[in-house]
Amino acid sequence: MDENHSLRAEGLRLAYDRLEVARDLSVEIPSGRITVIIGANACGKSTLLRALARLLKPKAGTVYLDGRDIQHTPTREVAARLGILPQAPIAPDGIKVVDLVARGRYPHQKWFRQWSDDDEQAVAEAMLATATLELADRPVDELSGGQRQRVWIAMALAQGTDILLLDEPTTYLDLAHEVEVLDLLVDLNERSGRTIVAVLHQLDQACRYAHHLIAMCGGKIVAQGPPAEIVTADLVQEVFDVRCKIVADPLTGTPMVVPIGRHVSTASAAAPGEGAADERLSLSTLPLGGGTQ
Repeated sequence: MDENHSLRAEGLRLAYDRLEVARDLSVEIPSGRITVIIGANACGKSTLLRALARLLKPKAGTVYLDGRDIQHTPTREVAARLGILPQAPIAPDGIKVVDLVARGRYPHQKWFRQWSDDDEQAVAEAMLATATLELADRPVDELSGGQRQRVWIAMALAQGTDILLLDEPTTYLDLAHEVEVLDLLVDLNERSGRTIVAVLHQLDQACRYAHHLIAMCGGKIVAQGPPAEIVTADLVQEVFDVRCKIVADPLTGTPMVVPIGRHVSTASAAAPGEGAADERLSLSTLPLGGGTQ
């Protein structure tokens, strides 16, 4: 990209009608980096992303795009700098891939300037970057989940924005397609320096792919920073209510979460059968039938 635009928020209070969802949110998105918002269901992750994208007006506080209140910035200006891919978008019935991607150019259309060579080039480059050129004439509703998500990302890229926001882009995808989409986001960041902000559910994936994490719990931000600096067993307990151990990812060295469930504990490292034998011994010493031995 030719320039990096800035995105930050200060003192946000977010609500749907009278239902407050999040409060006291202040974030500064690192330009040219990948930021991932993590947290349990209903913690306010997607709500924060919607506010950053100007899809939800804060009850209090301000979102700044290039230092200017995004609520007071003309819609076309916002759309030329910031792209948003919502959760589970729906394509019009029967639309072809190339036509859907071309819709990303709408913010650049004016009454005196219709489709141009620049638009054609932007669409071609977006499809090339997302490996969707060979799908150009296919109906979107005939594609696999991974292919569809690549097409939606291509549409967002065709918009030509420096900042790209994605709400749970790997939802409903199998593991292979999840990795495919996340690798694509890294490619886009590394090749063009795009600022990417995504909401993800998988903490291990967030740690592996993100430069910067924002951890949320109960409508508040509880930690921000590089994964290696903020992801601890205590943070996972606070955010996800899960006991765990943090180990190094064997491939990347980034934090990897090993959950400790009710049936898994450090005692599980004992030889097979030892725990069961101890339990049987313990039970054999208990009085049976309500009497005494």
